[in-house]
Amino acid sequence: MKPQILTKVKVADEVWIATALLHREHPEASDFLIDEIVDRARREGLHEPLRPGVYVHVVLHCVANRQPNPGRYRMLFETAEGRRRLFRAGDVFHAGRQGSKVTPDLEDLPPGYSGLLSWYRDWSKEAARRQIENDPLLKSQGSGVHLWADEPADEYVNRLREGWE
Repeated sequence: MKPQILTKVKVADEVWIATALLHREHPEASDFLIDEIVDRARREGLHEPLRPGVYVHVVLHCVANRQPNPGRYRMLFETAEGRRRLFRAGDVFHAGRQGSKVTPDLEDLPPGYSGLLSWYRDWSKEAARRQIENDPLLKSQGSGVHLWADEPADEYVNRLREGWE
């Protein structure tokens, strides 16, 4: 039987779509196993049969915090060995991936998937907000202000340093 191509979607975009669909379907999950993403791409059926490149893109080519080899997309983020989630602003990434693609271009998405881009923008903003709210260092901002409330900060520091040589 001859393979049937259902769309001309790029492999990296297919991986992003599958991961975005998983996030949307399972909002309680922070990340997914590599095999879950590959399986979701298979079930979505954007390309029949599933191209072997999907697995390699999930493992390496799309992963922002891995060394480019040769793909340099920033579509996924490795949260732990064998686990991935969508990349979002503020994530640390390999310097060799600077300026690379984070989401599919609207014109490259198959019909019916364009809504994922606006979903992603909202999801990414909300995740960044929660990350800031839950960061213990950021939560402690301003917590020591009472220590020098009665004197300027410079005077307080100078007083602490009295007697230093």
